Amino acid sequence: MVDEETKAIHIELREKEGLENNGFVQSEDMNEKEAENVSQEKSPEPCLLGIEPGAVQELSVQPYAGMPKEVLLQFSTQARYRITREILFWLIIASSLVLVAATVAIIAMSPKCLGWWQASPIYQIYPRSYKDTDKDGNGDLKGIQEKLDHIQYLNVKTIWITSFYKSALKDVGYGIEDFQDIDPMFGTMKDFENLVAAIHDKGLKVIMDLIPNHTSDKHKWFQLSRNRTGKYTDYYIWHDCAHIDGRTTPPNNWVSVFGNSSWQYDDVRKQCYYHQFGKEQPDLNFRNQNVQEEIHDMIRFWLGKGIDGFSMNDVKFLLEATHLRDEPQVNKSQNPDSISAYSELYHDYTTTQVGMHDIVRSFRHTMDKFSSEPGRYRFMGTGANNQDSIERTMMYYGTPFIQEANFPFNLLLMNIKEISGSSIFETVAAWMKNMPPGKWPNWAVGDPNTARVSSRIGKEYINVINMLLLTLPGTPTTYYGEEIGMEDTPSQTATFPEKSPMQWDSSPYAGFTEGNSSWIPVNSDYPNISVDVQKTDPDSTLNVYRELSSLRANELPIHRGWMCYIWNDSNVFVYVRELDGLDQVFMMVLNFGMETTTDLQALDLDLPSEAIIKLSTNATNSGTVTNTKTVKTGRGEGLILEYRTSKPVHNKETFKEKCFVAEKACYSSLFNLLYMYC
Repeated sequence: MVDEETKAIHIELREKEGLENNGFVQSEDMNEKEAENVSQEKSPEPCLLGIEPGAVQELSVQPYAGMPKEVLLQFSTQARYRITREILFWLIIASSLVLVAATVAIIAMSPKCLGWWQASPIYQIYPRSYKDTDKDGNGDLKGIQEKLDHIQYLNVKTIWITSFYKSALKDVGYGIEDFQDIDPMFGTMKDFENLVAAIHDKGLKVIMDLIPNHTSDKHKWFQLSRNRTGKYTDYYIWHDCAHIDGRTTPPNNWVSVFGNSSWQYDDVRKQCYYHQFGKEQPDLNFRNQNVQEEIHDMIRFWLGKGIDGFSMNDVKFLLEATHLRDEPQVNKSQNPDSISAYSELYHDYTTTQVGMHDIVRSFRHTMDKFSSEPGRYRFMGTGANNQDSIERTMMYYGTPFIQEANFPFNLLLMNIKEISGSSIFETVAAWMKNMPPGKWPNWAVGDPNTARVSSRIGKEYINVINMLLLTLPGTPTTYYGEEIGMEDTPSQTATFPEKSPMQWDSSPYAGFTEGNSSWIPVNSDYPNISVDVQKTDPDSTLNVYRELSSLRANELPIHRGWMCYIWNDSNVFVYVRELDGLDQVFMMVLNFGMETTTDLQALDLDLPSEAIIKLSTNATNSGTVTNTKTVKTGRGEGLILEYRTSKPVHNKETFKEKCFVAEKACYSSLFNLLYMYC
């Protein structure tokens, strides 16, 4: 017999007589007996015919809107609802686990994203020569802010501003009188803060020079030290020396970078102080912990102002040997008393001393404390190029476990005496072969202390040099003006010809200043070589530079792929950039000699018979097709060839020792993403 609750349900359904249930719920006050009587009066006894009561309930009661919970619970326990519910539950659990596993796998397999200091060229500005806004003939910080659009026009996102500290301008501004102040020539601290804010508003980054090795002799620390005042007594390197009748006998034979003895007698303290550079730039004593802490305070000060990183200058000079022994002579037969040039000694006791790298790493540690905020990583480069020992230069990368510099600035290309395809290859290979695995290279062809490319090598090579710079793996550094092929000022009155004012347009003083003079003469070629003139010329150095920087940013093989040397001779240097997973390959054919024809088919590369000239320094050749058996290049011409192949060069056994990759990544065309394990 059907239980009493079921009977009540039957009564309700019979009473509704097929009418729509509008949410009516049977009164809970209805007693069970009354429900039974009504059922007996209006419902005939059901014929069970051997069917179980539960089946009768399932057949006779259908879900309806407004069911009381007791009825709903009756349905929820039925197999068709319970099993469906369980299947959906486990499907959701399984899907969640798959999503979590996929996310973890993608993160684990994804290569490290390139940092902002890797993604863009660095544009180096000598502020005194960039743009003058107050008509005094000297460039200033407001001038840099005024010209930020030009830097964006170049597809560059990182600006490097050289020294603008308060200084007597000895050693072109590197004899610093106050590490936490702006030289009035360049503006005020407010001008600096506005400049940093404007740079960041445009999505750019800015780094600045930090010169920890020495100060100006006008610095308050030196004035206190020469008077033996408190903790400042040993802030500099002092030593007794004989000084008789105006003639000083130094403690040893150490020589300044600028020549002559590196010891200078001080009449106030009655001792000699040590200076690696000019006598107006006494070296700080980094064996004094108070001095180290002063530099850490300076780092914190500028990072707090919003600076994104530093170029640490001359750090190899931070420590000197305490024993003060004479340094070995290069020519042992030379009269010791005649030694006056820096090149006449081996500098075993005055550079790269034990403990120096620990100091530089401590700078890195302080900077890392400011890098915790997402998107605010702080960069550190070191300006310590050991020309005599590339192995020593590589030590600035740090160790596999302790990071030092992101990279040491690479000046090797600036030291080439005679340019050729082979000399360029040897210079590039020297850095890449010695660089620790997984580190990131840097390349520079100019700076404020080196003759410009057009003057040093020849203006016919400026475009091909820029092509080299922007297609090598790593971060290129461009000295202001190289993007338009500026030359040194030929004027006899120019003390620093490589620092000539930036040439903006054909107005007087090349648009550098609206005043009546500039601090050094503007190059007389500015009517033909300027930003405004070259913007309208598709074949100009400026537009070639823009196309190269855009190509570097947008093409993965050039941005972070393999580099393999293919060929070099006295005229050309040939290399490819390719990425695992992509059949697209870019081959650079760069001419640093005379006009020549190169047979690339003879190099066993499985090349197609033809390749597209993606970009040429000669605009008429760009977009055309060339036969890979007879690739012609004129003097100073650079070609970027594009072709497709399923056999990348870096997988060929014969090229294994000629291929390098810094940040390895592989491309998946299926998912359109990069992954790490190829």
